[in-house]
Amino acid sequence: MNPDVCGTNFDKAKKMSKQESLARHRIIIQKLRTRAASFEEILDKLESESELLEMNFEISKRTFQRDLKEIETLYGIEIKFNRSQKVYFISEDSHDEYSERMFEALDIFQVLNLNQSLSDFIQFDTRKPEGTEHLSGLLYAIQNRFQVQFRYQKFWSDEVEVRTFEPYLLKEFRKRWYVFGFDLDKKEFRTFGLDRLFALNITQIKFQFPQKINPKEHFRDCFGIVGPNDEKPVEIRLKFTHNQGNYIRTMPLHHSQQILEEKKQGEMIVQLKLVPTYDFVMEILSHGEMAQVIQPKKLADEIQNRFAKALKSYE
Repeated sequence: MNPDVCGTNFDKAKKMSKQESLARHRIIIQKLRTRAASFEEILDKLESESELLEMNFEISKRTFQRDLKEIETLYGIEIKFNRSQKVYFISEDSHDEYSERMFEALDIFQVLNLNQSLSDFIQFDTRKPEGTEHLSGLLYAIQNRFQVQFRYQKFWSDEVEVRTFEPYLLKEFRKRWYVFGFDLDKKEFRTFGLDRLFALNITQIKFQFPQKINPKEHFRDCFGIVGPNDEKPVEIRLKFTHNQGNYIRTMPLHHSQQILEEKKQGEMIVQLKLVPTYDFVMEILSHGEMAQVIQPKKLADEIQNRFAKALKSYE
């Protein structure tokens, strides 16, 4: 047999085995997040998922124990065994954004990996984010603290600018990717959209990670990709209609969101503490008449003025 063919088959089998392992991890975690379960109950769940996903999830007790160690290492989820009840349970669950996003990607992959005849039953958002081909390169530069150079074109300008940049953080917002860091030309912190960036060059020039800013904390009190610009977060109260309130409940606008009141008419009042940047103003406007700013008055006035201008454009 052709050795190249043997090697190709081995690589495919290895890749498939890894995919099955990751999918198996997901199934075990989902099962135990629902309730504690015995090894036999977990095997039953794996067997039923094998038929659905057309993969082989049958495992031995030894493989299962190896899975538990991998789950703790990869996702920070510790699974223990209750000897008196003879069930496995999750004793520590990090629920961090990276693990959850990995699970989300795995769920989508499993659907895409099903028989192609099922494609008639799936419809994806046709809007595709551009610039994702730069993600791995920028991540490499961030990890190794290499300066980068790229060409950048703003949406509202025909001019193409060459930027020298220290990348600190990759950030996603509304299916678009951005890179945050220090612009060496402008001598200020900036955020650039990857969909407007091209001709990326990773230099061998090292930079020192900034001591005066924590990239992730920089956006903690903001909504979207516009930074606080030295403004302090304020308490914001919003009132939503019943239907829209349910959307906000299941996908909070910000990590600081709290539900203060649910009225008999179905209205919901929520409170947030953040800097009301341009991105946040646009978010409120997108809810139309189904959202109302209760406080602060300055923000309420801005929303009212923007609606008035929008209405005037139709006169």
